[in-house]
Parts: sequence; C-alpha cells; structure tokens
Amino acid sequence: MSPNNTKDTHDKLPIRMLHDRVLVRTDIPEGERRSTGGIVIPATAAVGRRLAWAEVVAVGQNVRTVEVGDRVLYDPEDRAEVEVRGVAYVLMRERDLHAVAAERLEGAEDSTGLYL
Repeated sequence: MSPNNTKDTHDKLPIRMLHDRVLVRTDIPEGERRSTGGIVIPATAAVGRRLAWAEVVAVGQNVRTVEVGDRVLYDPEDRAEVEVRGVAYVLMRERDLHAVAAERLEGAEDSTGLYL
C-alpha cells in the first residue's frame, strides 16, 4: 500500500473523544474583528487577556457538564489546535472551560440569568 492510500484511509476513520476531553469549533475566525460600533480591529492589535466562545462538537465519556451543541467559554491561550478533515478545532479538558451556555440550562438554580 502506498503512503497516500494510508493517509486517505486514516482520514475516513471515525473519531471518538476520550476521558474528559472536549472538542470545540471556535465562533470567530482568527484575524480582524469588529467592535460593536463597527470599527475594524486588526489582528495585530494588542488586547488584554480575553476569553472566547466556541461550540462543542464532541465530548469524551467522562464529561459531565457539557453536551454536543452547547456554547462554552474558554481561554484561547490554553488550547491545543487540531485539524480534522480540513476543519480547525480546539481540544481541551472539561476543567479548562469557564462557562456553559445552553437552552437546557434555562431556569436552573445555578444559572446567572444572563442571556447571550
């Protein structure tokens, strides 16, 4: 079997997250951003430590507080990026997440009452 055929075979294998790992897709691509007033902020602009939102796409069997489809808040500086089938994802442990936003949490006693 040639090396190219091996790579094609691996790209088509199913993936399952292990232990307490969470795989997320970031909401905003890296690069320029816009402020709420419409001002373009270049990617090279220095900003303070800022948390980011992402959507959960896969979870390991020991993850208890998030589900696929939830939006989570995380620190972009504490991340491991991985590319799966040409799409960039961020891999992290459940304990590295700062908050969860999901419709299923509405009315929960530990909810803050804030809305996205």
